Amino acid sequence: MKAKVYFTREITPEKVVEMYDAMGVELPGKVAVKVHSGEKGNQNFLRPEFWRPMVDKVQGTIVECNTAYGDATTGVRDNTPEHLKLIEEHGWTKYFDVDLMDAEGPDVTWPIPDGKILKENKLGKHIENYDSMLVLAHFKGHPMGGYGGALKQLAIGCASRAGKALIHSAGKTDDRFETWQQHADSVAFPEAMADAASSVTEHFKGKIAFINVMKNLSVDCDCCAVAEDPCMKDIGILASTDPVAIDQACMDLVMNSDDPGKDHFMERVNSRNGIHTIEAAADLGVGSREYELIEI
Repeated sequence: MKAKVYFTREITPEKVVEMYDAMGVELPGKVAVKVHSGEKGNQNFLRPEFWRPMVDKVQGTIVECNTAYGDATTGVRDNTPEHLKLIEEHGWTKYFDVDLMDAEGPDVTWPIPDGKILKENKLGKHIENYDSMLVLAHFKGHPMGGYGGALKQLAIGCASRAGKALIHSAGKTDDRFETWQQHADSVAFPEAMADAASSVTEHFKGKIAFINVMKNLSVDCDCCAVAEDPCMKDIGILASTDPVAIDQACMDLVMNSDDPGKDHFMERVNSRNGIHTIEAAADLGVGSREYELIEI
């Protein structure tokens, strides 16, 4: 059977909730809500006010992890004190309980027995405090991965600093200061991303759902302190229980668009071999690239 992906062209906080309801899922117990809280200086990330009705509906806790930046000029989220301060500045703590999952060690290590590149994933230890997960992704470009969506939120998003270093270096090191000298190539990096994502979907199997919002479509990620302004018009909101299908559907909506900015967006995706993350995740059984788009 093809995966179901629900789609609406209307982008409002209330429509996010409607898309969640369309999936017919019930996330049990304590719900981790994975978002991108935005780098200091970034103008494109989706604000807490936008996500508030959705997070309130599932009574979730916002979860994030520290970044693996090895250079202080790239951002402030690579250490717990500055990251927590920025989370507060961006307004997340005004509305939600927020859990920086790797604020304190040690990390948890999850095996990836069938991984293409990685044989283990390192994550913030608090991830094991949750019964289910809702992944709220801002779909956009990315300077290293080509694009960011549900799979990136699962992989880089849930990994600790050491875990991020492992992914970026294709398993060569978990030292974030060595990673940038050993960055993986355009095949190994997306495959390592898919490996890491697979460990999270396996852990929350049957208790995880995904919403991608195609708004502020910049070629740069919300992790960029200085990001390009959006190059395409907003497209809509998608929801699915399949992270591969939802990212593939977003990519198809971009490629099938008549927006003049799509060539610039897809140049970023293709120059980084971004679609290979989707291909690799499908090959690992994380989800299916075949889907039914159900417009609401």
